[in-house]
Amino acid sequence: MPITKVDGDKKQHKVFLYTLSTCGWCKKTKELLHEKGVSYEYLDLDVLQAEERKAAIADLQRRNAPLGFPIIIIDDGQLISGYQPEKILGALGL
Repeated sequence: MPITKVDGDKKQHKVFLYTLSTCGWCKKTKELLHEKGVSYEYLDLDVLQAEERKAAIADLQRRNAPLGFPIIIIDDGQLISGYQPEKILGALGL
């Protein structure tokens, strides 16, 4: 899968985003993390091939993720759905 890595100074947490390339809230979430210097990885589901998309959706279903983007996974445990800057920054200790 074409996972994109974005480097930043803050690497204390493993941050992974499931996003859509056309989603405005997804873009705002990426901008927020970039502005705060947070390293993260993301995957745009809407540009994946069919089998890759099925695997990504299966992962989200295993995590009981709500349908709504972006979906932010912090340290493989905490899941935040949607653009919620206070909640995201709080989970990252920022």
